[in-house]
Amino acid sequence: MAAGEATDTGDSDRSDSGRRDRTREDAGTTTITPTTNDVPGPLDRSERRQLALVRRFGTTGALLLAFAALGAGAAPVDNPISGIRVLSLPARMPTVAMACAWLGMLMVVIGWLWLGRLALPGRSRLVSHTQLGRTIVMWGFPLAIAPPLFSRDMYAYLAQSAVAASGADPYEFGPSEALGVDNPLTGNVPNIWRDTPAPYGPLFLMFGRGIAAIVGENIVFGVLLWRVVMLLSLALAVWAIPHLARRCGVPPVCALWLCAANPIVLFHVVSGMHNEALLMGLMLAGIELGLRLPRPVGLVVGSVVIVVAGAVKPPAFIALGFLGMYLARRRGGRLTDLLLVAAAMVAVFLATMTVITVTSGWGLGWLETFDVPNRIKTWLAPMTAVGMFGGGGVSMLLRLGNHTDAMLSITKVIGYGISALVCLRLLWTSFRGRIEPLTGLGITLGAVALLGPVLHPWYLLWALAPLAVSTNDSRFRVVTIAISASVALLVPPTGAGYVLRYYMIPFAVIAALIAFAVILPLTRGRVPRLLPTRRNRATVESH
Repeated sequence: MAAGEATDTGDSDRSDSGRRDRTREDAGTTTITPTTNDVPGPLDRSERRQLALVRRFGTTGALLLAFAALGAGAAPVDNPISGIRVLSLPARMPTVAMACAWLGMLMVVIGWLWLGRLALPGRSRLVSHTQLGRTIVMWGFPLAIAPPLFSRDMYAYLAQSAVAASGADPYEFGPSEALGVDNPLTGNVPNIWRDTPAPYGPLFLMFGRGIAAIVGENIVFGVLLWRVVMLLSLALAVWAIPHLARRCGVPPVCALWLCAANPIVLFHVVSGMHNEALLMGLMLAGIELGLRLPRPVGLVVGSVVIVVAGAVKPPAFIALGFLGMYLARRRGGRLTDLLLVAAAMVAVFLATMTVITVTSGWGLGWLETFDVPNRIKTWLAPMTAVGMFGGGGVSMLLRLGNHTDAMLSITKVIGYGISALVCLRLLWTSFRGRIEPLTGLGITLGAVALLGPVLHPWYLLWALAPLAVSTNDSRFRVVTIAISASVALLVPPTGAGYVLRYYMIPFAVIAALIAFAVILPLTRGRVPRLLPTRRNRATVESH
């Protein structure tokens, strides 16, 4: 047994396994605490050895990604490691750096799938909360100290924050106009955001204004501070996930594995530094606090935290309605209870946003953030793709002229309309007790992401977080696992400028696949099976 394995059994996380069956009313829903016979035990000696190898395998992949970030990452234009003999080596071998990045991605994703075999329900023994937490830290730490990968959005955060700190209105001016094209912060912003006003809520820019006041034009220090903010927000989500999962009758370890250990989180939140970390952490914490604290205090505190999340990224505002369904059902589930809770939440929303708006000094400019994404046209968003194809493709073929903008306006309204109908329907269904409100929230946020004018891979986290803590449906898990693994591998790690060097990517991918094919057989028989055996399938079906 490897050093440290003997004490990493997870027994401390299961001290309550001797509880008898009992039914309790929690946040308006009835949950059942299983008997001792139904509570999975800790991993045995063989499984702990498998876990140790899975950890090392994923950590090796994360270390490869961290190394590759020096050459294939989103380094600033004025790269601080240029000229340093060892550290600048990956930048001089971009194809090798890309190959290392894809190999690391493959290793992290396959490690995550192996880890899932020890975390999914239906087993007599499961990985413990402590064991899973250590694994997440081991995989995330190399990415947290390496240069960003997969995106250059963090440089847009820095530039938009500097615009706010300069006294200009970030909802009116883009970095190029407010800071000047020669400013080093502007030079690192992706072209699509240089002339675009900030698309985020006022509180996010107030955070950024404070960071900009500290770091000035020091890009490296600014990236480090923003990463600390994102990691603290992710830690907040990790705190809330197991508590919410228990309320919904979902195994906490499974929810943590599906959400916090997800490769999309590791790649696009820990490494890519997208502000979905703030959205997830504050939104989930707000819901948990709203349910944990006594009624009047919980309503106010939970609502304030969720409004703060929405003031970072507006989709989080939707969580207010579903928290309200929990609280209305807790009060008795009558229509008058719903109206009272709704009135109180509207008052909290107006008061909180008034304070934030007045404090920011930008007035109601944040309302325009809902329209900023429409200025970016992407084929990834289904409704935008339909509008571009119909207005620019079919229309041109029929010689009717280019009506792309008109079609996009129509598809945008249709998308928002369908999302609103889905939201209202699920709010009512949640209030009537037919589905878990957190499940309704996840489906609604998924609809908003898919039917919105812009879609990025990390937007999937909007829906993943609430659904992971509230859904026990095995079909949902299978679909989520497939989508997460596919998206994590299909998005290239080219945060650096590869616009004129796309020919390197196929060679890098082929090299990574060859290396992975050599490494993978070395783990044969020493890691959990990805596909369950006939005996394991029978066990899962019995549960």
